Amino acid sequence: MTRLRPTSLRRFGLGLLLASLLSLLADPAAASNAAVGLAGASQDNLAVPRWLYLATGGATVGASALLASFVTDRRFIERVHLWQTGPEAGVSDGVLRALRVAGGVLGLAVLALAVYLGYTGPQIPTVSFAVIVVFAGLRAGYTMLSYLVADTWRALNPWRTVVSAVPNGFVSYPERLGRWPAVAGILALVWVETATAVTTRPSVLATALVAYSVVTLAGAVVVGADAWFDKVDPVSVFLHFYGRVAPVRLDDDGLSVRLPGMRLVTDDDLTDLGDVAVAVVLVWELTFSGFVTTEQGAAAVRWLAGVGLPPLFVYGLLYLGGFGVFLGLYVLAARVTARRIDTFETPLDLAVKFAPSLLAIAAGYHLAHYFGFFVSLSPMLVHALSSPLSSPSNPVVLTLPAWFGGLNVGFVLLGHLLAVWVAHSQAYRTFPSRLQAVRSQFPFVAVMILYTILSLWLISLPTASPPFL
Repeated sequence: MTRLRPTSLRRFGLGLLLASLLSLLADPAAASNAAVGLAGASQDNLAVPRWLYLATGGATVGASALLASFVTDRRFIERVHLWQTGPEAGVSDGVLRALRVAGGVLGLAVLALAVYLGYTGPQIPTVSFAVIVVFAGLRAGYTMLSYLVADTWRALNPWRTVVSAVPNGFVSYPERLGRWPAVAGILALVWVETATAVTTRPSVLATALVAYSVVTLAGAVVVGADAWFDKVDPVSVFLHFYGRVAPVRLDDDGLSVRLPGMRLVTDDDLTDLGDVAVAVVLVWELTFSGFVTTEQGAAAVRWLAGVGLPPLFVYGLLYLGGFGVFLGLYVLAARVTARRIDTFETPLDLAVKFAPSLLAIAAGYHLAHYFGFFVSLSPMLVHALSSPLSSPSNPVVLTLPAWFGGLNVGFVLLGHLLAVWVAHSQAYRTFPSRLQAVRSQFPFVAVMILYTILSLWLISLPTASPPFL
């Protein structure tokens, strides 16, 4: 029997990876961009069988994991995730203070305008300053900036600016809660976005902003700005976790530039299951919103409502149940890993150590989900920010070309490929044995392949408006 040499396996894996990518990108208009949720998205069917399209997507992630398993030089792996363009550039305290003040003033101004114009401006979402800035600006564009460039929310956060100027921190935050309140908050915000009129009625969005501001300011004053915005505030935790993927960081230590996603390997501030749940919810909330905006998702909701279940209960069941399944699959992968290899690491330890790879997946999902949305509304966003007090008489919304579907496929795959490398690097930082390091990745890669197939399936489906909402 002929035994394959490592060189042959590497060639096989490289060939499989290239073939998978070519078959996925051979028809750039293959996907309907369901995740973007635009009414004008392409409704074209796949030019290749859907099973082949999904299989090659999963094979791409599997082949990349196979190739990464042959990179066993620990010094090389360490150099990759520690590489930076140069030594950290020092930034004076005066410059940092000026940037924080300017950012705080800007954040407060945008928040005040969003509330004021949400009530007094036109109640048409496509020309509303509040709707355009909150969803095209913050939800789409600023979040992309956070993981593609740098996390700057600490300086811009208007609520932190207010709380930092008044006495705060009268009660100690219960550390046993971890970031679970932020998980609940993110789930609640996405539910409000999905199930209420905040995206279509500016006055409702303004009321939601006021309510959010009251809760945030009260909570931050009671437990302290640092504890609240690091552990509880869903917007801050949401943007901070995405910001871990960013190549640029500016903090008290100075300015540094690393390869995208490599800080996920070296940052060790994820500590418990609550932090894992934050990473999982970032992946799941995009999957959920992608599902309910497809024809198949709408049909499933209608069928369940047709048997007598209230529509909002159906959405809630899919939403919370799906999150539980996603979190359960990831925790199961950690348990399987702990059983398969001889290690003193507990399943919880492994779940925490490999959780940063999920943030790379979430960034790829978010880019696929919102890039087209951001581009199509970019003229309206520029007008809103440059002339907030005047509504355009002729709103301009760009029509996306069909090849944008290919970009969405590429964004999903790039996020998963980066996640494979992050998991590979983390495995070699965790286990002294090369065999342990390689074997520890298999269950997590299996979950990544499942996520990949699901996300590519959603992208391939025709879009539809969510029923009953």
